[in-house]
Amino acid sequence: MTEEPLSKSERKRQSDELQRLGEALIGLPANEFDALPLPENLRDAVVLARRITAHGGLARQKQYIGKLMRKIDVTPIRAALAARSERQRLESLQFHRIEQWRDRILEEGELGIEQLLAETALPIERNSLLRLATEARRERDSGAAPRASRELFRLLREAITRG
Repeated sequence: MTEEPLSKSERKRQSDELQRLGEALIGLPANEFDALPLPENLRDAVVLARRITAHGGLARQKQYIGKLMRKIDVTPIRAALAARSERQRLESLQFHRIEQWRDRILEEGELGIEQLLAETALPIERNSLLRLATEARRERDSGAAPRASRELFRLLREAITRG
């Protein structure tokens, strides 16, 4: 059985998708970009695209990157970008979890601290949490800068990322 050739629309969709993948390469941090297994010509094209500031020139370079991407196996690139996306998603979830605990401690005081320590078994000193929560509430009520609230967040972040 022979495969039917792709329609022009399907080829265009694939080409656009590869160009978007190439654009994602341009936006990667240097350390993540360097870790990718890319052919030298594609690597050079992406490095050049990062330096181009003219809109038209950058658009042409992105098209060129898309063209180069059509000639290689993009599976490792997709996998690396998916892993990066998942890592960012997990970091965001963890950030929100820390914010929720901080807010809960500020609202509930000792009860929130007890629940945090019971549910998470984190290596945090209870008195430090209580002192910071009290200071943070005092700052919030007086309209002062939220120094203690930030310090409470940092303490929770350090404990949760270690724990």
